[in-house]
Amino acid sequence: MKIKHLVALGLVVIVVIWMAYPRDRGALDDGYPLPERDGAVSAISGSASITNDNQSFTVRVARVNAQNFVQKIRVRGQTKAFRLVGIRAEVAGRVIATPVIRGARVKAGDVLCEIAIDSRAVDLQEARSRQEQSQMEYQGALDLQERGLQSRVGIAQIKATLDSTAAAVKRAELALQKTQITAPFAGIMETRAVEVGDLMDMGGQCASLLDDTPMLLTGVVPEQEVGKLFLGAPVTASLLTGETVQGKVTYISRAANSSARSYAIEVELEETGLAIRQGVSAEIFIASNETQAHLIPASALTLNDEGLVGVKIVDQNNIVRFAPVSIIGENTTLDPGMWVTGLPDSSVVVTHGQEIVFPGQVVNTDNSWSSIPESSL
Repeated sequence: MKIKHLVALGLVVIVVIWMAYPRDRGALDDGYPLPERDGAVSAISGSASITNDNQSFTVRVARVNAQNFVQKIRVRGQTKAFRLVGIRAEVAGRVIATPVIRGARVKAGDVLCEIAIDSRAVDLQEARSRQEQSQMEYQGALDLQERGLQSRVGIAQIKATLDSTAAAVKRAELALQKTQITAPFAGIMETRAVEVGDLMDMGGQCASLLDDTPMLLTGVVPEQEVGKLFLGAPVTASLLTGETVQGKVTYISRAANSSARSYAIEVELEETGLAIRQGVSAEIFIASNETQAHLIPASALTLNDEGLVGVKIVDQNNIVRFAPVSIIGENTTLDPGMWVTGLPDSSVVVTHGQEIVFPGQVVNTDNSWSSIPESSL
């Protein structure tokens, strides 16, 4: 056997003997002493009263008073023009002029498209000539009737012919007038569907006209909120483009959307001079019910053992009480917080330390950080 094999065998034997040799547990503990535990954890019954053993916690508090709060319903919606109408031709013909460019603002009566007159002018002249002839024939028949040479039936036939020629003149005048397609109301020409030289059929679209006075907001309100709305309710909306606009509710649908169980609403915006476009996403806040509520810091909210949302309040004897509340709104202005109901009109709310104190516990209060006078606690 080679020397290197003998050395390896010897090392294996030494390791086996070292691992099999018994050791004293006390020696290990002496070398690495275990930490001593002087105290013990004890539990008390949930129904047992809590005592402080003369060691009261100090918590920060704030006095909050009830205020008038107008609940607001939040709706996602978008802007919409008061009307967007396709302007169509009432007579057929070739387009000879389109005097208004896309995006231009027009007044009622401005010409948007013009169709060639073709034979319409001579048709009108012919109709007028026939009317003049019929008028003369009718006048002559009346003269004959005065002399007893014309019957009443003959007069009626000539009168019918006169009326027919007058109607023909009116139709020819309208046909000539309708060669100019005009704006029925003031607005913005959003699109133009034809160019000079195009042939338009009767009913063909010349342009689309957008009426942006006033602009509207549209959205849908869930069925559990629609009962809080009323016509004329003030509205504030923030547009995705950055503008803030005001308005009022002008329409609440009576029939629900069958799939979403929601109701459509429309809001008429106040005139602001802003160039608001159609289809801009908006966050709409609609004023609904007015109620008494408290504005508290969001951090003051906590849960009790039953999972109810509430706040810890301190009574006149500095005893902590749990008061369940209902959150009805959020304030995101310079004084942020949550609007809640369920508290007494004037309450001292624990704002810091509410998680380490319990209902029934006596605490010390600290209001030096706030404007609450000491005598009010």
